[in-house]
Amino acid sequence: MPIPDAVPSAVGISDRLRCPGRLCAFAIGLLLLALPGPVGAADEELPSWLQDRGRGLPTSLFGSYIEKGELLFYPFYEFTFDSDEEYSPDEFGFTGSGEFEGETTEHQALVYFAYAPLDWLAFELEWAAYDHKKLEKDSADLSALPANFTESGPGDLEAQLRWRWFEETERRPEFYNFLEVIFPLYQSKELIRASDWELAYGGGLIKGSRFGTFSARISLSFEEGHSVQFGEYAVEYLKRLSPAWRLYAGIEGEDDEVSLVPELQYFFREDVYLKAGVGVGLTTKAADVAPEVGVLFSF
Repeated sequence: MPIPDAVPSAVGISDRLRCPGRLCAFAIGLLLLALPGPVGAADEELPSWLQDRGRGLPTSLFGSYIEKGELLFYPFYEFTFDSDEEYSPDEFGFTGSGEFEGETTEHQALVYFAYAPLDWLAFELEWAAYDHKKLEKDSADLSALPANFTESGPGDLEAQLRWRWFEETERRPEFYNFLEVIFPLYQSKELIRASDWELAYGGGLIKGSRFGTFSARISLSFEEGHSVQFGEYAVEYLKRLSPAWRLYAGIEGEDDEVSLVPELQYFFREDVYLKAGVGVGLTTKAADVAPEVGVLFSF
């Protein structure tokens, strides 16, 4: 993994991790909502290749699945730190050209919903209800862009349609597709919004075994004014360690931005579980670190 030119001091990192008050309250609220309860025993009727994940359709959430008639609600908090995010001053309405590398910190409070009307079809919505991002501009940037450029407010809305072509069997992997749309709802924001409409179409394979469940996915993306190109791709692993604990690990990327994403899931009950993970940049173009924590509720 490439080593950044400058590694922030422990004190500096601590300062950046101090989130706005409303976001801290949001994160604490997630934990208070997840009151401990009895953890259900594993479904003994499931075949061995489904013991890690059950019979559900894969969602866009790491290591999480949805079954027919199920409604998922997932409020979560995400922090992102990137020591060398590329930007251009004219993107934010300031005179100046050229590409620079600034340091960014971002705090997001997000909500996610999913519903599966059929055992092979699911709908998803994810909304950044509050987004606060700060850019510390490059010392080589002589434009009128402020030294600390900050934006906050609601972020983008993402919708997905996901469907399964055939279920996994003892020998055959499961195959599914998805269609994703990102709506840039707040055009006045330049730092925290998507630049334009974004579309993605992709698919994936999943195969369980006694060693764990392995999956892979890839997509094509389209942005307004751009040609079709390869989008996100990932190789993933999921393992149920016990009725209460499940482990996820994945390598996810897009272009030359590649990250390692480990996550632990703790089941307070069968229908309520904690998801705590972190993205760690494996390439210089990827964000340095992006921890995420939330509680998933199933109805």
